[in-house]
Amino acid sequence: MRKLATLLALTAATPAFAASGPFFSLHNTNFIVLLAFILFILVLIKFKVPGMLGKMLDKRADDIKSELDEARTLRDEAQALLASYERKQKEVKDQADRIVAHAREEAKLAAEQAKADLQKTIARRLKAAEDQISSAEAAAIRDVRDQAIAIAIGAANDVIAKQMTAAEGNKLIDAAIAEVDAKLH
Repeated sequence: MRKLATLLALTAATPAFAASGPFFSLHNTNFIVLLAFILFILVLIKFKVPGMLGKMLDKRADDIKSELDEARTLRDEAQALLASYERKQKEVKDQADRIVAHAREEAKLAAEQAKADLQKTIARRLKAAEDQISSAEAAAIRDVRDQAIAIAIGAANDVIAKQMTAAEGNKLIDAAIAEVDAKLH
């Protein structure tokens, strides 16, 4: 009941009731506008505009639904691709960790090998230095001996030359020639 009273109050305040003269007269512009509006609605219904609007809205709803489905499919594909890339990234990280560990192990082995090679090189150089020192010692001893022999021969030569006579010298020369002759033949 209350709704009916409110509806009557709203319709009573319309411009159609505010106009002067009878409402159903062709001289009343409000009535003409009402007739034109009703005619417009009938023309829309005659040309099935509400059905066309409904079809267009349905088509638009179907398009939106298909776009949503496509977007959902693309999102699922993107998530699968992301998971694949994350898995590949993990595999690559694991592989990189293995490569680094292998490289460290190889570096450690190479360092140990280099240390062993260095020790061998040092030992070889020490041996070469010791051989060079002993060779130098032997050469020095030989040089000292040769000089001592040369000095001894010179001194013996001087002593013999002072003590020996010419006859004794000739006898020694003949004996040396005979000895050389015997050794050569």
